[in-house]
Amino acid sequence: MPTRRPAILARPVPVSPIPLLGRGLVAVAARLQAGPMCHTNESRPPAAPNAGAVEHAAPIELTAADGTVFGAYAAVPAAPNGRNVVILPDVRGVHAYYRALAERFAEAGLGAVAVDYYGRTAGAGARGDDFDWPAHLPLVRPDEVTLDVRAAMSYLDKANPGATFTVGFCFGGGLSWRLAASDLDLAGAIGFYGRPEQVTDVLDRLHRPLLLLLAGDDAATPQSDFRALAGHLTAAGAEHELHTYEGAPHSFFDRSSAEWSAACDDAWRRVLDFTERNGSHA
Repeated sequence: MPTRRPAILARPVPVSPIPLLGRGLVAVAARLQAGPMCHTNESRPPAAPNAGAVEHAAPIELTAADGTVFGAYAAVPAAPNGRNVVILPDVRGVHAYYRALAERFAEAGLGAVAVDYYGRTAGAGARGDDFDWPAHLPLVRPDEVTLDVRAAMSYLDKANPGATFTVGFCFGGGLSWRLAASDLDLAGAIGFYGRPEQVTDVLDRLHRPLLLLLAGDDAATPQSDFRALAGHLTAAGAEHELHTYEGAPHSFFDRSSAEWSAACDDAWRRVLDFTERNGSHA
């Protein structure tokens, strides 16, 4: 088995020396540590339209190809529609919001697995509100996230066969877009308010359809960065759809955000439409 990094980190690790893939991801880690939280501890995802039943939902442990055992949360629909999602959370890993989101996707007919980023540094335990994510975030490597997503896809292939997409939020949103440049057999990649700098070094390798759902008043990322990303995607010939919810704050996709309930409904519609169109010919 490959050598693994320490299971527990006693204190935050400096960002600068960590060999993440590309300088942009080092900057992402630093900005996320200093910036606003994505979803609060009380946040929960909005309900999907025409929600059905969930056949099964529970925490699971998966094993990546490098031997790492990591935590995840799986939900299987009672009435599957032939599509799946691997959920890439924000910086806190698989906390309550993403466990609930996996169930919301299952209610919409999609199999879902939310993956945790920190199995290599914090073990496969649950991520509570007190999880010290700043100590572990700088050690997250995109190539290892790819291994974990591959393991989640393998689980879904058995539990709910069908086309698989990634969907991520904030830090996970950028990672989701980035995976469109990987060798994973994805039908597409979806990101809510992701970080543009997470994909700038792989623009010429993007070969899966992208859906970008952006907050028009995102305190975490300037709109000029999103406009620049859109221009780069177009110039690179990357297949993509982009929608900005004008005035919406970062992490608007929250059932408690009554002001943005219409935006949440529209985002669900776009996600489900994107997966239906691209899943049918995956």
